[in-house]
Amino acid sequence: MAEVRARPASIRSGRQAAAGARARAPVERGLWHRPALLNLVSDLITLGAAVALGWALVAWFLSRPLFPLRELVVVTPPAQVTEAQLEYAARLAVQGNFFTVNLDEVRATFEKLPWVRKADVRRRWPDALELRLEEHEAVAYWTVSESGDARLVNRQGEVFVAASNADMPQFDGPQGSSTRLLARHAEFSAMLQPLGVRLVGLALSAREAWQLHLDSGLTIVLGREQDKAPLVDRLQRFIAVWPGVQQDIDIEIKVADLRYPGGFALTPADASVLLQPAAPSGRKGRQ
Repeated sequence: MAEVRARPASIRSGRQAAAGARARAPVERGLWHRPALLNLVSDLITLGAAVALGWALVAWFLSRPLFPLRELVVVTPPAQVTEAQLEYAARLAVQGNFFTVNLDEVRATFEKLPWVRKADVRRRWPDALELRLEEHEAVAYWTVSESGDARLVNRQGEVFVAASNADMPQFDGPQGSSTRLLARHAEFSAMLQPLGVRLVGLALSAREAWQLHLDSGLTIVLGREQDKAPLVDRLQRFIAVWPGVQQDIDIEIKVADLRYPGGFALTPADASVLLQPAAPSGRKGRQ
């Protein structure tokens, strides 16, 4: 009987040992018991450290005074920007050596100079920077209606700050309307050519009303766009009859008001003068 009772105990002991072995199995399969994985992790750490060290050495080497910048080559000689302005911008912006200089900062500094529209900066081996400048080409003076600030307008209709004494037309208008004034100036100037006059001033009010100033001293009030009488139609009608009107009245006119759909009104330079035809002409619709 003793032998019979001993067998179950022996069986239970064997089962417990097997369960313990199964419980320890996951631990034995962990990271420290996988040599291949340990080697891979070790290799990755070593590679990362080598890359970081190499990058640090390259950065240190490039920052040494071994590649100094000695020259700024201006590929496109400027017409408006002075040599002194270029030297000032170069001293202010060029920091570091051939490899470490920040080209974006250099470009931005040169683009802040008056008359500079765009700047392009490149490295030229072994010790120079290459600079290309695109300058503004001013075509008109500009006054912002809201503030009265004086600016210049380039051929692209962009407003910029610079000093000029060139003979150019004067634009006046709300903020952001410079492109429209430039386009209208070209259109109206072409229309006025038959009169032999030059459009020296163009104004646009906040209410979208237009005024033209001619070199003859005449101001043409076009007013706002009208569906039944567009700006261009009213101006063209005036241009067609104006030479004959001048002969008829023989008086210096200060203002021609073209806001009327069927005609125009004239204001003499001398307010005391009463407008009347110099001789019967049969023309109607004028005041």
